[in-house]
Amino acid sequence: MVVIQAIRGTRDILPGEVGYWQFVEQTAREILGRAACLEIRTPIFEPTELFERGIGEATDVVGKEMYSFMDKGDRSLTLRPEGTAGVVRSYIGNKLHGVGGLQRLWYVGPMFRYERPQAGRQRQFHQLGLEMLGTAAVRADAEAIALAMDILAAVGLVDIRLEVNSLGTKEDRVSYRAALVDYLTPYKEELDPDSQDRLTRNPLRILDSKVERTQEILQAAPLLGTSLSVESQQRFDRVLSLLTDLGIQYEINPKLVRGLDYYSHTAFEFQSVRFGAVGGGGRYDGLVQELGGPETPAIGWAIGLERLIGLLQELRSAPGSAMDVYIVSRGEKAEAQALGIAQKLRSTGLKVEMDLSGSAFNKQFGRADRSGARVCVILGGE
Repeated sequence: MVVIQAIRGTRDILPGEVGYWQFVEQTAREILGRAACLEIRTPIFEPTELFERGIGEATDVVGKEMYSFMDKGDRSLTLRPEGTAGVVRSYIGNKLHGVGGLQRLWYVGPMFRYERPQAGRQRQFHQLGLEMLGTAAVRADAEAIALAMDILAAVGLVDIRLEVNSLGTKEDRVSYRAALVDYLTPYKEELDPDSQDRLTRNPLRILDSKVERTQEILQAAPLLGTSLSVESQQRFDRVLSLLTDLGIQYEINPKLVRGLDYYSHTAFEFQSVRFGAVGGGGRYDGLVQELGGPETPAIGWAIGLERLIGLLQELRSAPGSAMDVYIVSRGEKAEAQALGIAQKLRSTGLKVEMDLSGSAFNKQFGRADRSGARVCVILGGE
């Protein structure tokens, strides 16, 4: 009989790993809760149009990576490739903007993209994200970044590098796009095929190319910072000043553009040596209006949990996996008493594992030792 395997690009999160996931999620829940952030849970599939309009049809995500399908009602639906568009759709549809003021909304859950599976990147992957909707304040940019850095530090990743850039306004990017296209057009035939396609559809994404020859050509390309208005540059300077005041170290990466069309002004990524970008985000002041809501400035980020947990597994054992008590018993009367003792100890908040094998004491003692429990309770016929 053929054994059914997991679909390529998906993986099981086994019991030995789950402790890492619970630890990260609980840490985030505590840190974000202390910052007045509220959890939101949105569907894992949405109308395809939401991502085409929100993310941008010229992006790789929409053009190449989405899992889209027609349902029985002949509607085009898509498994969510990222979390922001769904949160914004909910914000508009449920009239959360009518509450007034700033909405700090966080989420955690699976996302789906058709990519080549590799270390830290799967076709079904998980993100932890925060969206702050309803404020254009420069302090919101610094607060959003600080909260993400707090989470990464709290779980034990102290060597994460923060990269920041400013994408300016839409007008700034139009000006820069023209300058970049003018520079790259004479080199078109030397660019890699993806970059040749992006030259007319989404030229800023060429800056992200990993192809060596394309990067050589980009060495002398104009930088986005040269196209920023005075106001955009002043805003970016204030963000950097606030990060400095908070003691957050950063590097300015003038080629950091992020992969989605909705970003403006502050953009940032959290980099690790092993996996590259662990997460990132930025400001998206026009997205709510683009999706049919009122004009609403916003900023957000997402952290890839597979990559984050991959780093944690190298640094520490699974949190919270060890038992407090292991109960060994043998004989009908002792085994009956063991069950009652286990339940009573569990009711006090202790982690208790009861050996159900009925095997010889020496075998049960071996399992008790391997369990890592601090205490072993032993019951026998005498």
